[in-house]
Amino acid sequence: MNRITKKQYLENPCRAASIPYWKAVRISIPDKMSIIHDNEFHTELLKRYIDEPYFRLQHRMLGVKPALLPEGYSLCEASAFDFVDHINSCYEDIGITVCEIQRYFTREQYNSKLWLAVKEDCKEKIVATGIAELDREIGEGVLEWIQVSKDYRRCGLGSYLVYELLWRMRQAARFVTVSGKCKNRDHSEDLYRKCGFCGNDVWHILREREQTAFAEEKESE
Repeated sequence: MNRITKKQYLENPCRAASIPYWKAVRISIPDKMSIIHDNEFHTELLKRYIDEPYFRLQHRMLGVKPALLPEGYSLCEASAFDFVDHINSCYEDIGITVCEIQRYFTREQYNSKLWLAVKEDCKEKIVATGIAELDREIGEGVLEWIQVSKDYRRCGLGSYLVYELLWRMRQAARFVTVSGKCKNRDHSEDLYRKCGFCGNDVWHILREREQTAFAEEKESE
């Protein structure tokens, strides 16, 4: 990824970079990996790379309103371990460690008010969590982890987390971005669009196939 200026990024954040500005100016792409916008993607690349496409959307912070928590649920205090435990329970294929979560606390973009945990009152059990970061330098808010336990989805908890985080960032964020896997069986992109996010930018994370397999494919052509 080419280094970008603040001006270039602000003109079109989701097209300028695959990740938030503060990460984009620091990132070092690993060997055997490439990140390209959909405009530069073509199917020939699949012979050499394994592709994982990600959507990237933006909320322009217009008409942000207070969120309403569904009846029977309430916000609660949660530790780093609680967040890790809940996030990991929502996935089958990925996970995050306590050390990784604790690194968030050391970032300039960390704000404790942007870490939300929702419990079901009758069971005193955390069933939804949401994390956002705020880059005050350019006024960018970023949704990082928005998770709802499997048995509690489509109850309005996901929308609540997004709306509440937008509301809490309204005075400092000029815009908010979010990204996620396009091939997501939970259709998280639909949730964000429902909450006012928009855009059509897709970024492809390309990981080089094993060289032996790639060579065998070339020989068989």
